[in-house]
Amino acid sequence: MKIAVIGSTMMDIVSYIDEMPQAGETRRVNGFHIASGGKGANQAIAAAKLGADVVMMTAVGDDMFGEQSRRNFQAHHIDMSLVKTAEGTSNGIATIVVDATGQNRILINPGANEKLSPADIEAAGDELSTCGLFVLQLEVPLETVYAAIR
Repeated sequence: MKIAVIGSTMMDIVSYIDEMPQAGETRRVNGFHIASGGKGANQAIAAAKLGADVVMMTAVGDDMFGEQSRRNFQAHHIDMSLVKTAEGTSNGIATIVVDATGQNRILINPGANEKLSPADIEAAGDELSTCGLFVLQLEVPLETVYAAIR
């Protein structure tokens, strides 16, 4: 059974710090990394790692983070035929700061995720009709989620 994951793709930019800064304060971080993320992309990769045949329907930016997102899907053998590149738009980004106690602060720029539209769902109808399961989240426009449900 083929699984369609219709949803978000993000890049997580994570900084680790002892204590959250106060307003106007600058602090040095203890560690930093960038990782592929987004609830939709994470679900697609989890399903693929479990052996599922997965097609990802998402929108990525036309920037270096969009390219990295595509490489991440390719590395996990995910069908990218429904991955749209949103021209002139950055990839979705989450800026995450984690303190020593594990508390975090997250800022999200949805970027290309906002470009996945009901028209994209309609255009992919034939391919989506071959899927036995849809996995959805709420990190793309709500009207797009509703179009997928219909």
